[in-house]
Amino acid sequence: MPPKEIAPKLLSWASELDDQTLAQARRTARLSIVEGHVALMPDAHLGIGATVGSVIPTRDAIIPAAVGVDIGCGVVAVETDIHAGQLPRDLNPLLRQIERRIPAGVGRGHDSRTSIAAAWFRDHDPENWRREPFTAQQKQRAIEQFGTLGSGNHHLEVCLDERGTVWGELHSGSRGVGNQLATMHIDRARQATARVDLEDRDLAYFREGSTEFQDYVADMLWAQHYALANRERMMDVLLELLFAAAGTGTEVRRINCHHNYSVREVHRDEELWITRKGAIRARAGDEGVIPGSMATGTYIVRGRGNPESYESSAHGAGRRHSRRQAKKRFTVEGLEKHMAGKAWNRDRARALLDEIPDAYKDVDSVMDAQRDLVEIEHALRQVLNYKGA
Repeated sequence: MPPKEIAPKLLSWASELDDQTLAQARRTARLSIVEGHVALMPDAHLGIGATVGSVIPTRDAIIPAAVGVDIGCGVVAVETDIHAGQLPRDLNPLLRQIERRIPAGVGRGHDSRTSIAAAWFRDHDPENWRREPFTAQQKQRAIEQFGTLGSGNHHLEVCLDERGTVWGELHSGSRGVGNQLATMHIDRARQATARVDLEDRDLAYFREGSTEFQDYVADMLWAQHYALANRERMMDVLLELLFAAAGTGTEVRRINCHHNYSVREVHRDEELWITRKGAIRARAGDEGVIPGSMATGTYIVRGRGNPESYESSAHGAGRRHSRRQAKKRFTVEGLEKHMAGKAWNRDRARALLDEIPDAYKDVDSVMDAQRDLVEIEHALRQVLNYKGA
């Protein structure tokens, strides 16, 4: 659907928008550093500082909280040459193997350094990117959590598309080290703008050319590389286990896209910093992955290159209820009903209640609202879902 101008410098594709989210988006649009308009995606919902599901163009400045505390978070999906009939009837043994090989949950990592993680860290030594060396604890944590899923809405899935083709799909980011870097820079941005009259201190920013700006960009880029490689590693493990379970299989194509990041782009002949907080890039022909909730499937899309959205689209379904609200409002029995017929972490049902599909917007409505942003190539449905509590 075409966007609506719901406030000065604020365009929205969202058909469902609560008052708090709208007020937050208006505050962002009023920032003096915003050049043009803020674009709200149809999955927009309340975030820290800036709205999740927003695209924010800024001139000569970046807002660390708009990038978010999970720098480089995103989704990777792989199409295989396996058909549904080649999968084992019972996928629970595969789920247990995945649990053993890919740790998930708050703060979870591998028990010791893996050679692949250590090699990646050597090749991407932060000392080549930043003025401040990592502490020994940060380095240890980054290596041990490389190839791990995390918690919240992060997930790993085996899916089938409308043809019965098997896909692997997972959602994760830069883990504990990315969170530490983001939190540090959000605090520094507040200090850097202490004399600036901001409606929300979480909208604090760095000005291009400053040392603080350079330090943030260096850490942001490193964390984005880490997040992308983290997803690649987990997907490699998933495919190894999936192909072994099926007794066959090869990778056909892989799509790996960030949805929490900032990048310099040219729009309307102007070079700007485009921050996508819970949004994916959707230039004409760009491949993208848009998951719903743990029981509502995922869409493989191609971008249409809509200039009004800064060539962007939604990154998922978007929350309708907060985690606290979801745990009060919904029941384990309801979650089990949603997950009937799937292999999933049934033993963690109570801990996963805040991820129940009812806590999210309807992903089909989100997709319908952004027909001018992306075209759907494939619709996936889960047969296996793995999450950390």
